[in-house]
Amino acid sequence: MINRAVLIVLDSVGAGELPDAADYGDVGSNTIKNIYKNVENFSLPNLEKLGLLHMNGFEDINSTDSYTGTVAKCNEKSKGKDTTTGHWEISGIILEQPFPTYPNGFPDSFIKEFEKKVGRKTIGNYPASGTEIIKVLGKEHVDTGSLIVYTSADSVFQIAAHEEVVPLDELYKICETARVLLQGEHGVGRVIARPFTGNENNYTRTSNRKDFSLVPPKDTLLDYVKNNNKQVYAIGKIEDIFVNKGITRSNHTKNNHEGIEATISAIKENFEGLIFTNLVDFDMIYGHRNNVLGYADALKYFDDRLPEIIENLRDDDVLIITADHGCDPTTESTDHSREYIPLIIFGKNIKGNNNLGIIDTYASIGKTILDMLNIENDLEGTSVMGNILK
Repeated sequence: MINRAVLIVLDSVGAGELPDAADYGDVGSNTIKNIYKNVENFSLPNLEKLGLLHMNGFEDINSTDSYTGTVAKCNEKSKGKDTTTGHWEISGIILEQPFPTYPNGFPDSFIKEFEKKVGRKTIGNYPASGTEIIKVLGKEHVDTGSLIVYTSADSVFQIAAHEEVVPLDELYKICETARVLLQGEHGVGRVIARPFTGNENNYTRTSNRKDFSLVPPKDTLLDYVKNNNKQVYAIGKIEDIFVNKGITRSNHTKNNHEGIEATISAIKENFEGLIFTNLVDFDMIYGHRNNVLGYADALKYFDDRLPEIIENLRDDDVLIITADHGCDPTTESTDHSREYIPLIIFGKNIKGNNNLGIIDTYASIGKTILDMLNIENDLEGTSVMGNILK
């Protein structure tokens, strides 16, 4: 019997280009495989023991005969390749229309209304790397107090501000105002606070980032678990992605180390339900900066901590490791990549040496978790519970 699922999202750790990757400019992207191929002597022995390299398409770099978990790759049915879309689909929401993007910046009419509401002028308003735009516009922002606003290939409205110019509380309130304004036609997936510190020529983003997502339009995996009187413990930016909907408890960790520590502590507690963790460093620090070695080291760090996670699992726990999209640091692009996500499932009651091939939607993850927890539901996706339990 399964009483608790431990769902860990390795943010952006994709497993190969999707069939429609060309539509997104992502042909050739394969975050995991390309790191293996580009980093000398790279290995992830603990993930490999669970079956990482037994997923379809990894045969040429696999060197093990047996493994202890169930593995698969999941196709994304929703349109898009962003954090909100990926997490929502994992949890049972398949978006028929993608969130809007703004390759030419946001409309002047919106920017004027936003400036009026928050009482500050803006500068920027174009797609940019967050680290680069504060280099270019940081001094002007500090001198004038004008907010740096920008976007990316994803559906985001980002606001960068120096913590000594715009205090965090004010920046967060400004983002809340933007979130209220950005609905309907301009309902971007996320408004993101991007605070930074430092002096000219040495501006540095801080860990006080905060995401403001749209409220999920219907109940997700989280709501079903909560409504069945079980705990939903959100770790990392999960509470932001789901706007606290369906969450009973949260720990807003800011990096992989904190997230892993919090996850292990949560596993050690005795409760039924769901532990839902996002580990953000792969994407935020390394993927978007095309830092291949940094990304590889972050994967190694998680792999090194994996035995401790496994050691603390109870007999009625199931560990699920997956991702939400790709962000291949070996390609020219610094944006997310349209990829399959890996799926690794492990536990005392889970079959080993079990490859499910390609699963048709991320949503099967949430559907399967609810079935294992014996919670009736009408989530989208096909449950694979019957194919993974011993």
